Amino acid sequence: METEMLRIFDENRLPIGVATREQVHKLGLWHETFHCWFIGKDSGENYLYFQLRSPVKKDYPNLLDITAAGHILAHETIDDGVREVKEEIGIDVSAKDLVSLGVIDYCVTTADFIDQELANVFLYEYDKNTFDDFTLQAEEVSGIFKVEITSFEKLLLGMLAEVTIEGFELDMNGEKVCTNRIVNKNSFVPHENSYYGSILKSIKQHR
Repeated sequence: METEMLRIFDENRLPIGVATREQVHKLGLWHETFHCWFIGKDSGENYLYFQLRSPVKKDYPNLLDITAAGHILAHETIDDGVREVKEEIGIDVSAKDLVSLGVIDYCVTTADFIDQELANVFLYEYDKNTFDDFTLQAEEVSGIFKVEITSFEKLLLGMLAEVTIEGFELDMNGEKVCTNRIVNKNSFVPHENSYYGSILKSIKQHR
């Protein structure tokens, strides 16, 4: 995976060549990614879906993250990124099913890497109130949960210390176990508040 070739860009979003995934994260090079957020409605409430990252993931294991996301390889178009949805969570969607939220500059720096993404962000309206259709790529994803959007926004703003999420996890045999969890802000991948804010604002406009 670290040898995957990615298209790289300058600060003006102009393409300047290609580099390996390892080089991209080591040097903090701008590259393209695909982010797909599932949204849904149940009993009049709007929900946002999160994947639970596998405990074997190198980065952010056991944290809640974007429903499905991944890198756009050098030979791919943005629409090709939709493959991540099927690969990670087993839901068949096509590019025409998605609502584009545009490109968001996304930057995270840790002790191990510098992640500077041109994140192509999309919404997908998930109109089922069960988790039956999800089939997870266990080495990447260990569960799917949904959180009521207004509660999640209050959590981000510090107006709530905890929220309840509903979903399922995979047990040691790969079977789904339905469960509710009480989580706090530290339970989520630490994307920038501005990133989450842009997503929530767009969802409100979409609704």
